[in-house]
Amino acid sequence: MMLKPYHIEMTRLALGEHFSLNALEKITYANLYQDRLLGQIGHDEYHFDGSAFEKSYQYVEKQRALTISSLVAKDASSAWSAFGRLTHAVQDFYSHSNYVELWLASRSNGTVPAPSEIDPVDPDLINSPALRSGKIYLLEALNLIRPIKPLVKYLLPGDAHAWMNLDSPKQGPNFEYAFQAAVKRTKIEFEKTTKDLPEELFALFLDK
Repeated sequence: MMLKPYHIEMTRLALGEHFSLNALEKITYANLYQDRLLGQIGHDEYHFDGSAFEKSYQYVEKQRALTISSLVAKDASSAWSAFGRLTHAVQDFYSHSNYVELWLASRSNGTVPAPSEIDPVDPDLINSPALRSGKIYLLEALNLIRPIKPLVKYLLPGDAHAWMNLDSPKQGPNFEYAFQAAVKRTKIEFEKTTKDLPEELFALFLDK
């Protein structure tokens, strides 16, 4: 899972200029709550894991609809929670899949593009049959035992989350591409969610 400090920073960079501190805090809390233990067991759609892309997109749209319906009901708190869950899922897409790897391969013209140049919604890659995301194996539960955590990875197959993830800078230089893509995608999801909101509901959402 993308480590907590990075989810916080990505959410702040993407949304901090729009929301009140109170609203941003509630959105961020809901974002981080997806990584609780029960949010990681049997919920590939929360994190775009296991190549469950269609199920994950359905989950994102469900949270978007809940965000909007909550605002219509004048329940800003529920709207912030739903939008926080949405942001977590789309942020994890880049750190849990091989999207960054595919994007870099598609730009291999002799120069390495800067992380800030990444396109987070390249349709050729979003719909590519080569796109996949890491699978969570039961064996990864052994990561909870700190003394043996460094060894667990080597017991897992290559399609395991442990091998594929870009959850922190320790995973290599592609982490920064995943980070930048997630920030951009969070901004896109904000625009998509709010583009048709009446002024009154937009103001309620922003809490300003």
